[in-house]
Amino acid sequence: MKSCFTLLGAAALMTAPVLAQDIAPPPMDPPPAGAYRLDTTHGSLIVHVDHMGFSRYPVRFTRFDVEMDFDPQAPETMSVTAEIDPASLETHYPRDDVDFDAELTGAQWLDVENHPVIRFVSSDVTLTGENTAQVAGTLSLMGIEQPLTLDVTYNGGYSGMVPYDPQARIGFSATAAFDRSAFGLVYGIPPEGSSFGVADRVTVNIEAELLGPALAGAAEE
Repeated sequence: MKSCFTLLGAAALMTAPVLAQDIAPPPMDPPPAGAYRLDTTHGSLIVHVDHMGFSRYPVRFTRFDVEMDFDPQAPETMSVTAEIDPASLETHYPRDDVDFDAELTGAQWLDVENHPVIRFVSSDVTLTGENTAQVAGTLSLMGIEQPLTLDVTYNGGYSGMVPYDPQARIGFSATAAFDRSAFGLVYGIPPEGSSFGVADRVTVNIEAELLGPALAGAAEE
């Protein structure tokens, strides 16, 4: 009986219709040089901090913006400005008796009432591979400015596709890390030699698609 089911399964696989992902997409032109801005429907910014050595606790910021001047033929010339609304912090904390998001955006932590914007401005780009680079700049957090370097991967792009996506689109992944104590965020940091608390080190993970110049002829469609 088992061999019968095996034969039937093999036959089904051989006669199955071609899946959509097996169909090659139409040819598309590469993205042009120009000004790009975050497609907010395709952006993710998550930070992690070590909690007592047991887990890397995730925190998401749901409102942020990125502006970039980018030339795929000369990526070392790119410039980036990013702004984050710290009040958009979300932890998805499951208990109803504690407003954990409000606690983390309050005076003891991010103090969003007095520091409503987190900002990064690039100053230098060093290519590290065919599609990778280190983007150095300045991070402004809690009224303090410190250097920060992003490790960036260019995931590709295209000039657009009428009528569904009539602007150029590019995509990036980026990571970074910094010590929160450098910005005066010292609450909960464990004493030296201990992990009992919330670690000083913060890691950042960004996924972003940006929209640029309109595709030629898109306005006429």
